[in-house]
Amino acid sequence: MITATTPNLAERETARTLGVVTGEAIIGAHIFRDFFAGVTNIIGGRAGGYEKALREARDIALREMCDEARGLGADAVVGVDLDYETLGVENGMLMVSASGTAVKLR
Repeated sequence: MITATTPNLAERETARTLGVVTGEAIIGAHIFRDFFAGVTNIIGGRAGGYEKALREARDIALREMCDEARGLGADAVVGVDLDYETLGVENGMLMVSASGTAVKLR
């Protein structure tokens, strides 16, 4: 599945717009990851645990969005937007959502 943040694809013409498609992933923040991220923030560097969790959540959201587009018979999803939100009591969960427009290409 071709995905792009742009409203169209430079190398392909859109034949038909099929509709908005979305995907979401919600993950919980693990206590040990929180602890090590705090240590990393104190001594400097990158919070690898959080980066990995964000990457995984993003990949799940994009995969779900593409699966929904495939179900509509799409060849691509354009105008892709990713949003990150914290949820739950004391922001203990992270939600990544992906949305875009499913299109059929010529």
